[in-house]
Amino acid sequence: PEARYRERYVDLAVNPEVRDVFRMRARICHALREFLDGRGFLEVETPILQPIYGGAAARPFMTHHNQLHQDLYLRISFELYLKRLLVGGYERVYEIGRDFRNEGVSFKHNPEFTQLEFYMAYADYQDVMDLTEAMVAHAAQRATGSTAIVYEGHSIELAPPWNRIPLRAALLDVTGVDIDEHRTSESLRGAVAAHVAPDEALPEEWTRGKLVEWMLERYLEPALIQPTLVYDYPRDISPLAKSKPDHPGTVERFEGFVGGMEICNAFTELNDPLDQEQRFLEMGRDYRAEDEERHPMDEDYLNAMRYGMPPNGGFG
Repeated sequence: PEARYRERYVDLAVNPEVRDVFRMRARICHALREFLDGRGFLEVETPILQPIYGGAAARPFMTHHNQLHQDLYLRISFELYLKRLLVGGYERVYEIGRDFRNEGVSFKHNPEFTQLEFYMAYADYQDVMDLTEAMVAHAAQRATGSTAIVYEGHSIELAPPWNRIPLRAALLDVTGVDIDEHRTSESLRGAVAAHVAPDEALPEEWTRGKLVEWMLERYLEPALIQPTLVYDYPRDISPLAKSKPDHPGTVERFEGFVGGMEICNAFTELNDPLDQEQRFLEMGRDYRAEDEERHPMDEDYLNAMRYGMPPNGGFG
């Protein structure tokens, strides 16, 4: 396997089924564009080299611009630039392009990868859930001729409706821990300790939201084989998402899972510049400088929001 990936041209030359993977990828990308274009979205390109990185929780790559004598970051997300376009009057935009995240490598993670992000004005995360289900089913149908697929021996049906479950209920079901009963990181760490091996200590600096995220990845995600939307996440790991009106510590965010892994992340976008500024300040206070969850302050993005960003739903 290592030789095949190091000399991919040989792998392609002698293994027809590998060439089929590349053709399938092209059909999927075409189907996604077809779906979004047909619903009034505009495809755009946003900067890859950015003075401030943002829009996701990841460690960036850095580079240097010789002519400008300026350090720049390779983007980890398109989000903040796409949402600037909403301010500029484009109500539905998307981009399919490369992101770069300087983090661990696994079968689910690569330092550079292709991502789709879209943003639609006057929509919330419920609208984006509906669009996500329809889009994935459309892409599967166009690329394979069916919404039913087989992955790792599992028969998976991608046609809507997908299973939808609140994060609190899902974690309670698999761990027995009710996260709403533990409002501080100390309390939740104590509740989770019963599930952790003696030689596996949970870092003391982890916030409550980071602990919830760890529980999801460890205990819940591997069990989500059929398409599932898990929604309503902690505020402190979702700095760009709008809070629920009746539960300010929780935001209107969902993640989609298929085949035991996350395929998308989406939310009702925060469009209040005062609230957004406070979130950036909290991230700077509650997370160490080297923490991947820490989101830097972006004054230009805040300035764009002050001109007026419509309520919107976003997806990556």
